[in-house]
Amino acid sequence: MKVRYLLVFLFVSGFAWAQEKPEAKKEDPKAQVFESKQSVTIDGKTINLNAKAGTMELKDENNKPIALFGFTAYFKENPEKNRPIIFSYNGGPGSSSYWLHMGIMGPKRIAVDDPNYNQGAPYELVNNEYSILDMADVVMMDPIGTGLSVPIGESEGKDFWGVDQDIRSVSLFIMQFLKEHGRLNSPKYILGESYGTFRNAGVMSYLLNRGYALNGVVMVSSVFDLRTLFFVPNEDISNIVYFPTVAVTARYHDKITNKGADIESFVQEVREFTENEYAPALFKGNTISDAEKNQIAQKLESYSGISAEIWLRADLKLNAGETFQEMLRDEKMTVGRLDSRYKGINLDPMSMSSFTDPQSDAISPAYTSLFLDYFHGSLGVSKDLLYATSAGGRNGFRWDWSHRGNQFWGTTGAITTLPDMADALSKDPNMKVLIMNGYYDLATVFYGVEHSISHLGLPKSASDRIKMTYYEAGHMMYTHLPSAQKFRDDLKAFIEDTLRK
Repeated sequence: MKVRYLLVFLFVSGFAWAQEKPEAKKEDPKAQVFESKQSVTIDGKTINLNAKAGTMELKDENNKPIALFGFTAYFKENPEKNRPIIFSYNGGPGSSSYWLHMGIMGPKRIAVDDPNYNQGAPYELVNNEYSILDMADVVMMDPIGTGLSVPIGESEGKDFWGVDQDIRSVSLFIMQFLKEHGRLNSPKYILGESYGTFRNAGVMSYLLNRGYALNGVVMVSSVFDLRTLFFVPNEDISNIVYFPTVAVTARYHDKITNKGADIESFVQEVREFTENEYAPALFKGNTISDAEKNQIAQKLESYSGISAEIWLRADLKLNAGETFQEMLRDEKMTVGRLDSRYKGINLDPMSMSSFTDPQSDAISPAYTSLFLDYFHGSLGVSKDLLYATSAGGRNGFRWDWSHRGNQFWGTTGAITTLPDMADALSKDPNMKVLIMNGYYDLATVFYGVEHSISHLGLPKSASDRIKMTYYEAGHMMYTHLPSAQKFRDDLKAFIEDTLRK
């Protein structure tokens, strides 16, 4: 009898379980685009714009939806034939494009008190007379995990968060956006900042190998070889390429007496010292004589304002964080990483590394608050949608640094996209590159870029298509208005040059 009741219980329970509906698969969000009318006045002329902000469904090579890719696009009303189009993004990796968007590329810019700290709100949104929108349409892109961009379908964040994954998804967006908006035959440009330049080198090759030739590539505050940034043990290259920026920083903060006639001549003098004396001294390691080591330390002091005693104690090698602290230690201040013209309070003068970046502290609140106000106000994007200024808060965000072009003997060599750039420049004899460097950028130093380009291994006919420009500002040189004007002038001249028949 007990067995019978047990069987009935199991049958009823099983029937009830079988009747329960399986949990429905969560439906993916759909692409949304919000349209508005915008305008910008440049050189006294007003350009009316059709703005589109939102997401586009991104598909893989098999036409399968994999992501919603966020963007803001500005199209000129009644455009002239063959109007250029520029795709632009920031770096990180894991940063949205709102810095470039509101700093130099869009129709509006955020006014900041460069190089000082800004007061709290209200902040000021002004006409961006330094924009390139009089010459080209602009598409601001937010890589997956940033802005409104999210994976959909069976895709996950890890499918986009890596050197090669990122190059692929950004390139797919560009190709599909051009088709969607009828711009396949337009002159095409990409403009990236910081890690966006590392990405650019890969994207220019990826696109070209799939039949999409670019008229020009613009690199803002560049890095192509990560060895120039990381101060790894038993490697001197970071110390070598950082030193000219350390020197111009000391010059700016009046820490040295011999400043040269102007910044250009001073920089050239420091380049020559670095290449001809400092680099050979470091290469000798512990075989260097005491006399030579003392001589180099004295010269390092004369160019950096940091005492020879400290240079000797550090074995002639200070890393970036130590430099930020040491330069203004006596004032209990620290210099900026993104822009070494900025300085902030040093909370621990005994520490050998800085805790914060003064430029980031000075401008981030204004950029973040006012961009979001503009995005949901002027551009009309629904307030129900969350714009992520960074992917850093996304669940599982972790970058895969492996790159197909860096595999040697079954392991990863230097992390660099220089081979990608060389590949594109060697295959397309018409492609040109503009590299824009801030003298006071201690995040991606100008001498590191120069070292990378001089080691591309290209013939002169190809390397001559790479142009370098310099600005008396930092990583985001456009916060400095004279540099913003020069940025526009240089970019305009570059586009005109690449369009010339």
